[in-house]
Amino acid sequence: MFDTAVSSEQAFHDLYRDHRPWLEQWLRRKMGNGWDAADLSQDAFIRVLTSSQCIVDLQEPRAYLKTIGKRLLINFHKRRSLEQAYLDALAQLPEACVPSPEQRWLILETLQALDELLDGLPPVVRRAFLLSQLEGLGYREIAERLEVSERSVKRYMAQAYEHCLLVELC
Repeated sequence: MFDTAVSSEQAFHDLYRDHRPWLEQWLRRKMGNGWDAADLSQDAFIRVLTSSQCIVDLQEPRAYLKTIGKRLLINFHKRRSLEQAYLDALAQLPEACVPSPEQRWLILETLQALDELLDGLPPVVRRAFLLSQLEGLGYREIAERLEVSERSVKRYMAQAYEHCLLVELC
């Protein structure tokens, strides 16, 4: 057991030493920003460290790291897009209604958590769920908006609730 832990720790150290500069440069080319690339590179290695993947036997370390990097890039761009949409919505509010910086941060964190929670749902299911939860629409109103049957909306909602429950349990 001890030898496995030592070899795993050494394998991680070697992976980090040998491939972090490469991954960071690859991310920098994709992002055009060294600071964000460095952050995502560190995030990638944290994911490797907390992963159940045995890195001792890793045959293609760069392919593995590139896959993680691509996922992190997608999440990064989704987060930025969500943040920009929120800032655009804030710009439309009268000044008296604009939340404080602390409130804005909390709202943005909540939006990002909700986005992560609903990630993986088909767009129509996600939209039905958001119309129900954020706009308070009933199934009939959602069906009219989405131009589907009320029965479909019921299926979408069941799928969304099941998804949220499974994500929370994992």
